[in-house]
Amino acid sequence: MTTFSNGAELQDALRRHDYIADDEFATVVHLATALERPLLLEGPAGVGKTELAKALAAVGGRRLVRLQCYEGLDDSRALYEWDYAKQLLHVQMLRDRIGELLGQYPDVADASRFLAEQDFGLYSEAFLSVRPLLDAVLSPEPVVLLVDEVDRTEESMEALLLEVLAERQVTIPEVGTFTARSMPWVILTSNDTRELSPALKRRCLHYHVGYPTLEREREIVTARAPEVSSGTAGQVVELARTLRDLPLRKSPSISEVIDAARAASVMEGVAPESNPVIDMRDVLLSTLLKYTGDVDLVKNRLDGSASVPVPAAATVPAERVTVASNPANTTTAVFRGRGGGGRAAAASGARR
Repeated sequence: MTTFSNGAELQDALRRHDYIADDEFATVVHLATALERPLLLEGPAGVGKTELAKALAAVGGRRLVRLQCYEGLDDSRALYEWDYAKQLLHVQMLRDRIGELLGQYPDVADASRFLAEQDFGLYSEAFLSVRPLLDAVLSPEPVVLLVDEVDRTEESMEALLLEVLAERQVTIPEVGTFTARSMPWVILTSNDTRELSPALKRRCLHYHVGYPTLEREREIVTARAPEVSSGTAGQVVELARTLRDLPLRKSPSISEVIDAARAASVMEGVAPESNPVIDMRDVLLSTLLKYTGDVDLVKNRLDGSASVPVPAAATVPAERVTVASNPANTTTAVFRGRGGGGRAAAASGARR
């Protein structure tokens, strides 16, 4: 397995896998791997928390084991459950042999006592259906364990995680305690939908991942979408940062900015006569915004009206800025020509 001597070395390795992390973030990730401590990443959705675990598995040469959390998640989905079909098949195979042995005990009580003293191997590792947490503990090769969106579960699930995070072990009442056969790198993510328990946080290193600076986000977009020109990427990033200044229900994530940049790149390559009524702004809004209320709010702020009808005719009104009427450099100009907010405050972070 690959290890790293410092944060800069890990940062360079992540960059080779198109994950752009700043110096502080890379140092914290390196400390988590060097100290073999779980790393809890909190922050808004779509800023690169889950992607870090994927990139870390790639650079470390480790298998990624992912537990996707959700409301109602229980131990049978997170830890293990018994393979009852396999157990039943095992009993059926032993049935004849058991019958022969019980023939020696004509008394029912004696036969029952004999059965109670036997170990038929039904409750052993061979009959376990492992789930992500137990899979990470039993793996002979070190893995990256991703506990994704842990804030979506109940506090009872957090309590279930404590033994795995602190002692790297899982206790199964019918069998005993399984201690980790290798030391996993553990990444937990939270979108801040609820406050996590102090007991969980105490067992982890913690880092808040925010939206990256304009320059770093542009670098992320060009790394993940190399077909997009640097100019187009920069313009789309500026638009996204303008939208993040507005009181939206959901601000554009980095992954959505990448989609918008790709869409803008495709639209720039389309001949104007082939789509005379398509507005570049509306296309970008479909990739950057996911709620109708947010779209209406943005159009109201940028247009000064509650709604902006799309013309039904092929002829584009002179005041309407479109790909057809202004195909060059339309990515930012469509927004900037209609108003818009300032840039968002710079924050540290990574991509998607």
